[in-house]
Amino acid sequence: MNKKRPVNLDLRTIKQPLPAISSILHRVTGVVMYFGAVFMLYALGLSLESQQGFNEAVEMLETSFFAKLIAWGLVSALLYHFFAGIKHLVMDFGYCEELESGQLAAKVTMGVSVVAILLAGVWIW
Repeated sequence: MNKKRPVNLDLRTIKQPLPAISSILHRVTGVVMYFGAVFMLYALGLSLESQQGFNEAVEMLETSFFAKLIAWGLVSALLYHFFAGIKHLVMDFGYCEELESGQLAAKVTMGVSVVAILLAGVWIW
């Protein structure tokens, strides 16, 4: 192994292309949804216990800033993961694999996701 080759471990200096950022965000949102399911399962379990539990879950999601923030974060992760997943499926079929079309697909994915996340934020808040 060549010991004189340059090694750059400072991730802040590495410029990632937009399709790479899109792919990394797709993985990150998958992890966020996996761990965020714990909060949603708690709310589901609470709502299914009884009428009082349902009322408590509704009140928690309507009045608690923290609960709304978690709900918006999970819906945002779901929306981005959905649109990026469609982009990945399109790429699996052999389309948008070139540099220019891949960058355009990443821009479209980001733009559609931002609009959907903002609309979800208006709906949740």
